Amino acid sequence: MPMNYNHLRYFRAVAREGNLTRAAEKLNLSQSALSVQVKALEQQLGHDLFERVGRSLVLTEAGRIALDHAETIFRTGEELLSTLDETGRARKALRVGALSTLSRNFQIEFLRPLIGRADVEVVLRAGSQGELLRELENLSLDLVLTTQAPPRDAASALVSREIAEQPVSLIGTPTRVEGRDGVVELLRDNPLILPTVETGVREAFDALCDGLDLRPQIAAEVDDISMMRLLAREDAGLAVLPTIAVQDELASGALVEALHLPDIRERFHAVTLRRRFPNPLLNEVLNL
Repeated sequence: MPMNYNHLRYFRAVAREGNLTRAAEKLNLSQSALSVQVKALEQQLGHDLFERVGRSLVLTEAGRIALDHAETIFRTGEELLSTLDETGRARKALRVGALSTLSRNFQIEFLRPLIGRADVEVVLRAGSQGELLRELENLSLDLVLTTQAPPRDAASALVSREIAEQPVSLIGTPTRVEGRDGVVELLRDNPLILPTVETGVREAFDALCDGLDLRPQIAAEVDDISMMRLLAREDAGLAVLPTIAVQDELASGALVEALHLPDIRERFHAVTLRRRFPNPLLNEVLNL
């Protein structure tokens, strides 16, 4: 029996809302009529697509698979309309989510193969790791850039690959760094601007201090690399930063590298979704 795409559209609405009443209101249908449509799809597929948890409807495993395919089907339809609306001028889109703390300089370098191309539109979204991965699973994004690889799970559709690593250094103003040498002196005599404790860089830095038996003075703990860069420029202390985040300031001399921290690296990961028809633009930025 051929697929009834109206049933699929109604199912997607309920899945997105997680509530039959809200979905019915958005679709301008009665709740009973919408329930009938969803049950018809379940009968055709031979699987329950929802289970009730409290007042919410939660997708079953079959429901998650069905939603994945539904999003692909309807997004393809939207892209078809958009492409035809371009009067023959085909433009491809790559939707990229980036951790809000991620270095903007790194993002530019990663996207450089696509920047300025007349046939490509790059859509950039910033957010938390959880938000971005949910959008990736909902097919709203093609790729997520992060410094935190998601946990590996045999049942997960997420695919993570390390795409780069960057050196991390103590960064400060020339006057703060001048005449000081050696990691112990620098860490002992300067307030520090550090990433927050849940990051890999902070974990490695804390291990370094423990190994040197140092308890450094912390000027600030910051979850935003751009703010760390600005605090370093204001001479609030020495910042523990990947050098790519301050490449412009290093080039101009506004900041200098006080000391390279050889055992500490910032690792960057690209997270994609394991699916049958990936965005072909991924090949160009991931060098697949």
